[in-house]
Amino acid sequence: MTPARPLIDAHAHFLHAGCGRSDWREVNAARFRAGERIGITCHVASVLGSYGFTSPTYFPSPADVTAGNDAMLGICADEGPRVRMLVTVNPNYTEHALAELTRCVQRGAIGVKLLASRRADDPLLDPICEFAAAHHLPVLHHVWQHRTREWPNQEISDGADLARLARRHPTVWFILAHIGGGGDYQHTFPAVKDMPNILPDISGSGVDRGMLDDAIRALGAQRLLFGTDLTMETGLAKLRALETTGLCSADDIEDIRWRNAVRLFGEKAFAP
Repeated sequence: MTPARPLIDAHAHFLHAGCGRSDWREVNAARFRAGERIGITCHVASVLGSYGFTSPTYFPSPADVTAGNDAMLGICADEGPRVRMLVTVNPNYTEHALAELTRCVQRGAIGVKLLASRRADDPLLDPICEFAAAHHLPVLHHVWQHRTREWPNQEISDGADLARLARRHPTVWFILAHIGGGGDYQHTFPAVKDMPNILPDISGSGVDRGMLDDAIRALGAQRLLFGTDLTMETGLAKLRALETTGLCSADDIEDIRWRNAVRLFGEKAFAP
């Protein structure tokens, strides 16, 4: 399954010792093994605090955020060019979030990871987006595809919410997380169609027939990013599906596989 061309996973996660799982090392090793078989040349990844073990997953404490980012920095140091880091921040703690961004960017982080800690159009996100604009950092935002109600223990956002944030920060690239991650993705495409600084990633456990076809028709191949999130097997399924839709040229597929990610993060982000 390993192709001899680049493949950037723009939405990946790793575990660490503070996440409450004794098998965290095995899970991380399994991601690398699967990535090698699929042909992933770089995992652009984050650690989500303690993943709910010592503070809520979507509202991580400053201490958990710092510990998770420290773990992610360590993985990058150990793995070299096959891993790049997104800094996880909780916008409810503005000063801490900006301090974490400064600290981790100085150590090589190439983007920002926002959880469902605050709705995407909330003003508390503005200082983080201003930092991202100043340092040319794409922002990956957790999104539910069509928010029709409130969900417990999180402030969920959909494409329309993210579009309002992107409109306020037109020089920032936003990655709309996992079109296959739950909800009505057919609502998402028209919600972000007119916002060229939003690029959805195709990750998520959903692999509905027609999902990629609709995305390509609505947004074009230059607006989509390959990603796996937590489920590597569905990432592989979508990768294979790209070549069978009949909607993508060879160049379009390369755009989704890696070129769009390089355009967002910059060529230097993936230099050895």
